[in-house]
Amino acid sequence: MIQFSPCKINLGLSILAKRADGFHALETLFYPLALHDIIEVVPEKSFKFSHTGISIPGDTSNNLCVKAFHLLKADFPQMGDVKIHLHKNIPMGAGLGGGSADGTTVLTLLNQLFELKLTQKQLLDYAARLGSDCPFFIFNEACHATGRGEILEPIAIDLSNYTIALVHPGIHIATSWAFQQLSPCVKEKSIASIIKQPIETWKAELINDFEAPVFKAHPTLEAFKNNLYEQGAIYASMSGSGSSLFGIFPKGTKIEPPASESSFRVDLV
Repeated sequence: MIQFSPCKINLGLSILAKRADGFHALETLFYPLALHDIIEVVPEKSFKFSHTGISIPGDTSNNLCVKAFHLLKADFPQMGDVKIHLHKNIPMGAGLGGGSADGTTVLTLLNQLFELKLTQKQLLDYAARLGSDCPFFIFNEACHATGRGEILEPIAIDLSNYTIALVHPGIHIATSWAFQQLSPCVKEKSIASIIKQPIETWKAELINDFEAPVFKAHPTLEAFKNNLYEQGAIYASMSGSGSSLFGIFPKGTKIEPPASESSFRVDLV
């Protein structure tokens, strides 16, 4: 079985408080984009995991695809073993949730392959055990998120009449470091209320809290965001804890990366 695993951007991201469990209370709006990894899961005599595409560093036992398999196997020992192959196309350490999407996609594929008959609520519970961003990819539609990101409410917002330029400058931002730079606080105006306003107002009000510390550490990222506005973006922002940025443009706008940046990647979605 093969499935395309999407990514997401954050339309606004407010870190509200540090929780007793070590996580952070937040508010954001997750929006899915059609930039995909590809995952294949097939029955096998013994468990195997392989990957191609963008190089994945580190111990593969930490990959969320592998963790997703073992998570379900522990509760459903009748499951057979499988081979999971991941073709990685979504940049890592980029604030796009690619790893979270991959792990969640494996959950849904295993549910289908072995006819586990898990409900959406059960899949959401398993996804939340994998990671804070993972439950969103069970919905895979625009969702207002609170809690640590796992409390989700689908929201009616459609950006299909715009072109979204997704920019990855080739810089890896460690999420743990990014959180350490913040001073959480409740905002005067919620993201849920701002997102209902005309998109032209977002530039002044829809903020990602991670931008200030990340831009301070990597000034080129702020320059890239400014470049998106210079090219005609209606709204531009960093996604998640970075380093990817995105710009929302009128359809038909031509977007170009800075010529001097060889690692600069632009996907139009």
